[in-house]
Amino acid sequence: MNAEVVIVGGSFAGLSSALVLARACRKVIVVDAGWPRNRFAEHSHGFLGHDGRTPDAILGDARKQLANYPTVALLQGEANSARQLDGGFAIELADGRTVEAKRLILATGVRDELPDIPNLRACWGKSVVHCPYCHGYEFRGQPLGVLATTAQSIHTATLLPDWGPATCFRHASFHFDEEQRAKLAARGVSMEETAVRTLLAVEGKVEAVLLEDGRRVPLTALFVTPRTYLNSPIAEQLGCAIDDGPTGQVIRVDELKKTTVAGVFAAGDASSPMASVTMAAAAGAISGFAAHQSLMFG
Repeated sequence: MNAEVVIVGGSFAGLSSALVLARACRKVIVVDAGWPRNRFAEHSHGFLGHDGRTPDAILGDARKQLANYPTVALLQGEANSARQLDGGFAIELADGRTVEAKRLILATGVRDELPDIPNLRACWGKSVVHCPYCHGYEFRGQPLGVLATTAQSIHTATLLPDWGPATCFRHASFHFDEEQRAKLAARGVSMEETAVRTLLAVEGKVEAVLLEDGRRVPLTALFVTPRTYLNSPIAEQLGCAIDDGPTGQVIRVDELKKTTVAGVFAAGDASSPMASVTMAAAAGAISGFAAHQSLMFG
């Protein structure tokens, strides 16, 4: 199968890229494995016009709208590898199919590695969440917590008092330093020096944190900063530069979402440490504009 642009990843960034290119009358193939990062979230918030809808419903509508454009093909499958061709790229799928295109947009996303706290994964996307801007409003005015695993967790904790009374808990592998203590105190965030043993929850809803010394601290939501890993090896295979971000590796891009390899663009969580549906969709649109103009002007 051939196209002018192949987009690997069919979530918010990838479909946004596809829409831009479809409206530019370019032939596009979107290869999607069907594993959007926010599939664990019950609702998507902060996305203009879609606040409170499920991520799957939003993406479903996007796919239906793209189906109206005759130059777009949505291909279900997992892209395993890529190689450069003379004037383009070949993407090989796990089932043996190959798609070729002049330009490549990587919207492959990342996967989250959660801290090893019992019951935490069962609450992920419900009452264990990552972003106060995405999920804080639903828990406003209630006791909130952050599980400190990295320096990034401290930043999240300093934001939380705008939504409710906040406590910064400690993973067994993490220890507060004096600067972090001062930052938390300045924002009125309580600190628990005793490490967390487990979460106490019912049907994915956190009720309390159980500490190693046996104390129970009532809680409604726990904010966690997962370690992130690139979902796909394709950027590395093609020689794209990859940087270390605050939670994991990100593909290096410029303001037009160009990678360091000519003809390859990247958008969404794989190329930005700032993760939200709005930002992913915006980055996807930019990569679509840039890929289209590169076809015209080189």
